Amino acid sequence: MAKTKIALVTGGSRGLGRDMALSLARKGNDIVLTYNTNKEEADKVVAEIRVMGQKAEAFQLDAGNIASFDGFLSEVGKHLEAHTGSAHFDFLINNAGTALYAPFAETTEEQFDAAHNIHYKGVFFLTQKALPYLNDGGRIVNISSGLARFAHPGSSAYGSMKGAIEVLTRYMAKELGSRGITANVVAPGPIATDFGGGRIRNSPELSNQLAQVTALGRVGHADDIGGVVAFLCSEDAKWVNAQRIEASGGINL
Repeated sequence: MAKTKIALVTGGSRGLGRDMALSLARKGNDIVLTYNTNKEEADKVVAEIRVMGQKAEAFQLDAGNIASFDGFLSEVGKHLEAHTGSAHFDFLINNAGTALYAPFAETTEEQFDAAHNIHYKGVFFLTQKALPYLNDGGRIVNISSGLARFAHPGSSAYGSMKGAIEVLTRYMAKELGSRGITANVVAPGPIATDFGGGRIRNSPELSNQLAQVTALGRVGHADDIGGVVAFLCSEDAKWVNAQRIEASGGINL
């Protein structure tokens, strides 16, 4: 009988991360997810996954606090060893993030640094520090954004950091290929979640504007994205590597 695979999903308590965790669990994977402050929501996701018959556990992680990563991974490793006999996991989904909406001319260094720590530096070093725990033949999925392909005023810092993640992913794929580890990017388009305070979800005007420039005629939902991540962690995607998959319904074509 094949050994159950384990996925670590950062920012898995709500929105896209929640759907990624649930989608991966539906495929028969056990889940470790992280939350920043909302333990209650994280525990709900854990409970939902356990009802499916899969194992799940939530851990607190500030994805922008690089100094905390060693302790976090050690804690996860000890938990896994106690429950599975091994401190290793198979899939790392770098999803955790926050929004930054500010015109280029008005973005402050403080805003920039906070976003950089979460969206680029954090992904770089969490993945680096996770390598001893990641099984050979594993998968890394980094979450980017359609904003790395097209420009939308107010997203210069966020979009360019996601662009950096896309380049970094190719380097991960190149340098980790000898271990059989793949690295890919999923780039969502506009999604109606509570991300950024629910900016898209709570604005019919903005949602309609975005829908009009999207081939499928609507903005996305969380369940449009989780299945793409789960696919990349399946055997069906074993030959997909160093690729950017935009899941945006065809926006700005």
